[in-house]
Amino acid sequence: MTDLSLGKKTSRYRSHKRAVLTRNIFLYIFLTIISIIWLIPFVYLIFQSLSSIYSPSNFMPYLPTEENIANGYPVWTFENYVKLFTDTNYPFWKWYLNTFVISLVTMIIQTVLVLGTSYALSRLRFKGRQGIMRLILVLGMFPGFLSTIIIYFTLQLFHMESNIFSLILIYIASSAMQYYIAKGFFDTIPKSLDEAAMIDGANKNTIFFRIIMPLSKPIIVYTLLISFTSPWGDFMTASYIAGGNPSMMTVAVGLQQMITLTQRVEMFPTFCAGGVVVAIPIMILFFWLQKYYVEGITGGAVKG
Repeated sequence: MTDLSLGKKTSRYRSHKRAVLTRNIFLYIFLTIISIIWLIPFVYLIFQSLSSIYSPSNFMPYLPTEENIANGYPVWTFENYVKLFTDTNYPFWKWYLNTFVISLVTMIIQTVLVLGTSYALSRLRFKGRQGIMRLILVLGMFPGFLSTIIIYFTLQLFHMESNIFSLILIYIASSAMQYYIAKGFFDTIPKSLDEAAMIDGANKNTIFFRIIMPLSKPIIVYTLLISFTSPWGDFMTASYIAGGNPSMMTVAVGLQQMITLTQRVEMFPTFCAGGVVVAIPIMILFFWLQKYYVEGITGGAVKG
């Protein structure tokens, strides 16, 4: 009986192991297919940025032989990247600098506001706290572009409608409404640490900067990345505020203007080169800080 029971357990264990192995194989195949589909647009963008001319029928360029060039085929070249930084008609460096300044300043101020608001809503208990959280939740359900017109007229009252700092003001104005993930992360930190520090004579500022912040590196990195990437790739608000002023354009607005002119087909490979240049810094940041990014978003999703 013992041998029979042991044989049944071994059979069930092998069956379970085969089932798990089969499930994992299908899961990895599915994820591989999804990854390939996700990478196709980016690979196409790179190929087109290295193509001498735009050809919708060619996914990738040909080798730069005399025959291919004579036949007018798209061939491999780096001229689009050179043109991107040297063409005086399209001040890409100016767009890039505007975007970097706006994103950097927004990242710093927004991170401070988000973390401060999240810590206050997580640790402090005051009258109206639940009402404020519900109000922010309801307001967050409305699309941001609904307030674009009134924001523009408000900026006109202060003569800021043609200033890149108006974009910074717009991006940081609603920073506190993004407290959800950071608050959830702070909720996972035991309050006993705060109580122990208060017994030792620490105030709220000391607890926040000396105890909570060193333990919150993942959520800090997550907030920094989100605060930087949002204005970096924003088009709608930036295009509305820029209003066709080249000195105010960000990379998203400038590149869009590049392909809406009469020479759309001619400038498309240069446009793709600009897309690659814009995407590289963000990709480097995410690959470098992905560990903290994942820890921050998963830790903040535990509680609300």
